[in-house]
Amino acid sequence: MKTLTMPNDSRQVLTEGKNFTVKHHLCFIVNRRGIFFTLFYFALLTSFMSCKKEGLNTSPTSSSSSFPSSFSSSSSDLKNAQTYPSEIIRKWIVMQLRLMRDATGIPNVAFSRYYAYSGIAALEALTPGLPESEALSGKWNGLTGLPVTDKSKSYYWPASVNTALATMNRDIFTTANTADKASIDSLETALNNSFRSISNAEVITRSNSFGKSIADVVFNWSETDGYKNANNAYTPPIGFGLWVSTPPAFAKAITPYWGNNRTAVAGSIINTQPGAPIPYSEEPSSPFFHMVKQLYDASQNLTPEQISMALFWRDIPGVTSPGHWLSILKQVLQQTHASIAKAALAYAVTGVCLNDASISCWQTKYHYNQVRPITYIRNVMGFTTWNSTLSTPAHPEYSSAHAVISSATADALTAIFGNIGNFTDHTYDYMGFAPRTFISFKAIGEDAGNSRFYAGIHYQPSIDTALIQGRKVTTNILEILKLH
Repeated sequence: MKTLTMPNDSRQVLTEGKNFTVKHHLCFIVNRRGIFFTLFYFALLTSFMSCKKEGLNTSPTSSSSSFPSSFSSSSSDLKNAQTYPSEIIRKWIVMQLRLMRDATGIPNVAFSRYYAYSGIAALEALTPGLPESEALSGKWNGLTGLPVTDKSKSYYWPASVNTALATMNRDIFTTANTADKASIDSLETALNNSFRSISNAEVITRSNSFGKSIADVVFNWSETDGYKNANNAYTPPIGFGLWVSTPPAFAKAITPYWGNNRTAVAGSIINTQPGAPIPYSEEPSSPFFHMVKQLYDASQNLTPEQISMALFWRDIPGVTSPGHWLSILKQVLQQTHASIAKAALAYAVTGVCLNDASISCWQTKYHYNQVRPITYIRNVMGFTTWNSTLSTPAHPEYSSAHAVISSATADALTAIFGNIGNFTDHTYDYMGFAPRTFISFKAIGEDAGNSRFYAGIHYQPSIDTALIQGRKVTTNILEILKLH
């Protein structure tokens, strides 16, 4: 697969442009032999100042958020979105992770929507400042009526993205606690205040209005994707080998109709459905019995590393499973010093791949309704007190959602960023978990998927199948969006 490339931070170029007048006059007050030295000195100074600005505060609650002063607003802003760093998006990702972590009463899979639609809003708020060849407008499934900019006027793209993401998070997290709602407002205000030292108030206000108008259209579109029907009344089928509610909560099936949701990209899940799982059997000599026994035997001899692996990818409590990948994206943006354009593209595409992969997975789950390990081990194998390392989610076993969404997102990250070398995931430092280091995005996805085997909630064949299923979704999306 061809790696996508986009221009990185161009602050040095803009800074040199801003300081051209100073250099020009200084060059005329030295003798002719000093001209080369003066230009060389200022080039070095400009480069040094640009490097010093890399250590930016990314706290979403900071009221002193700053933005590199080397950026200026001008009529060329309509086509210079690539020149800004990703700090604004990183700050909003941190905020969204906080909102995900604190949210209550929302199914884990539902956070895939929040990730995807926020990313789309960020990208569309930036799109008028990108070359037409990099725009994805018109490729989202059913999204129409996006506002357009006034090409005769200037826009400050970080301000557009700022208000777009503030608006999306307000609209999405309507049940957030008072402190979290206030933090959304505080972050938006702090960032806007920092922009006013760079661009004039009229441009900032115009850019804010454009960002909000984009978010309004994207959010209204998101509300029509079918998610409101995902938890409609459902009666599970009854029969040998079929899913039943599991201990300890014995909760009813969660989001049984999630597979009916509209995908963010039309055609993304075509030909992604796996074949039927291993045929159910209670015979000790059968492949199904051996599959379950493999999991049971492993559960009796788990190593500390395997337990740590299962806990690291538990995600609830935590930032949620989609949120874990959003956290990884935030760290990748920081590690690669991505531009705001690349960050917005990655936010949208990884979110869409994760969201649409979850829809494909839920179609599989509620088509085959395969029994969970805890039910078979207790009721068929006779180990009546056996428990899995993690509590079993309230939906059918096949295929593994963790594996599907993780392989899909990992492949999207690979397409956008290529091989970035070793990556260390610090998502759960705040919970006291040791960070995990990986040699590739693919390795992260496989680690997440395989963790569910050691968690005792998925059979290994279901994980292996799901990893392929997720990759197929992303392959479709990259082809449709022409990002391969």
